[in-house]
Amino acid sequence: MPLSSHRRLAVSATLIAALAAGVVPATSAFAAPGAPVTPTAAETPAVPAPDMDGVVAALNSAMANGAPGAMARFVGPDGVRSRTVGVQDRVSGAPMDIHSRFRIGSVSKTFSTVVLLQLVEEGKLQLDTSVNTYLPGLLPDDRITVRHLLSHRSGLADYTNAMFEHTVPGFEAVRNRVFSYQELVDLSLSEPRTTQPGVSYQYSNANFVVVGMLIEKLTGRPVADAYERRIFKPLKLGRTSYVHPETRIKGAHVRGYLHPDEEGGALVDSTEQTVSWAQSAGAVISSPADLNTFTSALMRGRLLSPAMMEAMTTVTPTDATNTRFYGLGLRRYNLSCGTQVYGHTGTVQGFYTYTFSTRDGRRSVSAMANTSNHGAANTALGGTLEAAFCGKKPAPAASSRAAASPTARDLTSLPAERDLPERH
Repeated sequence: MPLSSHRRLAVSATLIAALAAGVVPATSAFAAPGAPVTPTAAETPAVPAPDMDGVVAALNSAMANGAPGAMARFVGPDGVRSRTVGVQDRVSGAPMDIHSRFRIGSVSKTFSTVVLLQLVEEGKLQLDTSVNTYLPGLLPDDRITVRHLLSHRSGLADYTNAMFEHTVPGFEAVRNRVFSYQELVDLSLSEPRTTQPGVSYQYSNANFVVVGMLIEKLTGRPVADAYERRIFKPLKLGRTSYVHPETRIKGAHVRGYLHPDEEGGALVDSTEQTVSWAQSAGAVISSPADLNTFTSALMRGRLLSPAMMEAMTTVTPTDATNTRFYGLGLRRYNLSCGTQVYGHTGTVQGFYTYTFSTRDGRRSVSAMANTSNHGAANTALGGTLEAAFCGKKPAPAASSRAAASPTARDLTSLPAERDLPERH
């Protein structure tokens, strides 16, 4: 029987009083008998607000470790927050600009993976089929599959180890050079393989050179066309491009600075280069906003089917810390607060990049420092992830060290994963 208005007011007043006294659970206040109870926002674990002071501290730490400037952009349910420090051009003194473009290095691998997985969806290839089925005679082992390439489990040697053994001379030797894919594969095959196919994770740029070859063979078009039609245009990534073998970054951009092997040596402006030594493994140019859009859209399922997303995000450990993993062209980091983030890191001469998102795509961070070959700067930049996704850390209890969780690991305490060999 419906309650009269007076009785409804009386019940409401009684319930409000009970709630205030803590007698009645908030979730049951207005539920009908036997009705399912939906948790309220108060019972749902709160998503921590980004610690933008911590983000700035990480950017400043990257500068203190040799970067002329750094920046980060966070996107979450409450909107966009961005921070910049230092300069993007040491000569002009122009301050770092959050809208500027830069070379994203191995973040390009995620773009290449998306294209290849779309081709899998279209029935043009299969993940567990031998690469030689699609590129006959290319590799010396028929056991190497497409999945092995995308997960860095092929055993193909990373030719960049020898190429950049001496940082600046190695870079200058290839700065303006244009390689064919075959030349890069031949450089890899001239060295011993690092593991048997599928046995263990061994990061190698050669894997994604072969991915580029597969994309071009199966589409009949350059990878630039595949990126443009399948990712850049659909997501309206207006500041993202693949210009290989052009050397210039068009429009407002950040200048990159390479540290030499010799301590105290002068920085080398490495902005203009073909990046032909990497191509589909690392030659994409982008901006913080476009990277946020890309990683969020990917995680939200806008680019791949659920089945392909499941394959891409199925990960295995990359080291003994149990905090870092690799799927298909995608890293996963387990942060100290329990949050898992997916994305990629990028290292190309003069630039370090991090771009990561939560699995639901609701929060994302992109960060960049305009230097490379200085691992301390890379590690410092990685601190933006902890600050952005985990928020402010609670002050440790003064009475006991045991107040801190013994299993919590702070990403900033670990050496940063590197996409290219470094001397420091």
